[in-house]
Amino acid sequence: MKEYQSLSWYAARLKPHLPKEAFKPAPSRLLGGLAFLIVIVAGFLTVGLFELNIWGNLLIAVVLGSCYASLGFLGHEILHGTVVRKPWLRDLLGAIAFWPLCTGPSLWRKWHNMNHHVHTQDEHKDPDAWITADQLEKKPFIRLLYRIPLFIRASFSLLSLAMTFTVHSSRMFGIYIKDFDPRNRPKVWLQLILPWASWIGLLFWIGFTKWLFVFLIPLLIANFIVMAYISTNHRLNPLVPVNDPLANSLSVTVPKWVDAIHFNFSYHTEHHLFPSISPKYYPLVKEQIKQRWPERYHEMSFLKAMIALFKTPRLYYQQNELIDPREGNRYGSLGNGLDPNNISINSSDQAFNSDGNTKNKEI
Repeated sequence: MKEYQSLSWYAARLKPHLPKEAFKPAPSRLLGGLAFLIVIVAGFLTVGLFELNIWGNLLIAVVLGSCYASLGFLGHEILHGTVVRKPWLRDLLGAIAFWPLCTGPSLWRKWHNMNHHVHTQDEHKDPDAWITADQLEKKPFIRLLYRIPLFIRASFSLLSLAMTFTVHSSRMFGIYIKDFDPRNRPKVWLQLILPWASWIGLLFWIGFTKWLFVFLIPLLIANFIVMAYISTNHRLNPLVPVNDPLANSLSVTVPKWVDAIHFNFSYHTEHHLFPSISPKYYPLVKEQIKQRWPERYHEMSFLKAMIALFKTPRLYYQQNELIDPREGNRYGSLGNGLDPNNISINSSDQAFNSDGNTKNKEI
């Protein structure tokens, strides 16, 4: 079996080489959030007070969607406790940052911090992990979808990023609400209801046309931006028996100005190694990783990662490979034969019957 190391194993070797201030809160990060809030207010006022043509409104919608996504990245940072440490202030600021994405801070910490981070790419425990070929046999509707040719499935999957975060967040609420103490459930429900109530109230106040440009279209854009990152974080990596961030995570490269407005969200392996330090120190973490384990570290340009996602199926076979059940073709995962420059197809001795069950077959 491939050798894996635990998160703590890496962290113990890297922490002594990082500055002490990296582990302290960085409240100055809130200045970026304030700037995005000012732009959002300006966009609301412009759409609300002036009768712009459709192109002017669309331009503002794009700007607002980008701001909503950036606030989501900041909210992710805040709720990891790297900006402020007081729980009530952390949750208040996190709720504000996630308001456009309609995700409450309690749900996010339960879903993301306590489950995804602890069980990353565990096929049974990670709420964000994709299913395996064995699990497909128990999901008749999804099995039906996998009869569609890969190119069509991949195209639909790409377009669906514009709504995936909102849909997945709603699904996570349904899964985790029962895990909260009954005394805390009203608060969790309130964190879900208040954002949606405010946006629906805005609809009745300004009318559908203007609401389309200040919320609905920007929400779709924000979903796409956020999910384009999240999709590259782990979906090309293998499922793993040990939470090894260098095996189960991918960092993507983007222009520096993009990192600036997205709060260094591209440094995802670094984030999984040290979720409790400010992302502004992730370039230092990256340097240390590449000095010690360059052969284990996964890094790819954002564009190449998106192309690789498009060309490969989202179904795991024996943890280290991805498989297209319609044709039976198998693809490597990162660290297990995936070449981002040439997404090759490996021959497989497994294919799927029309009912989704595996059978022996030469491809």
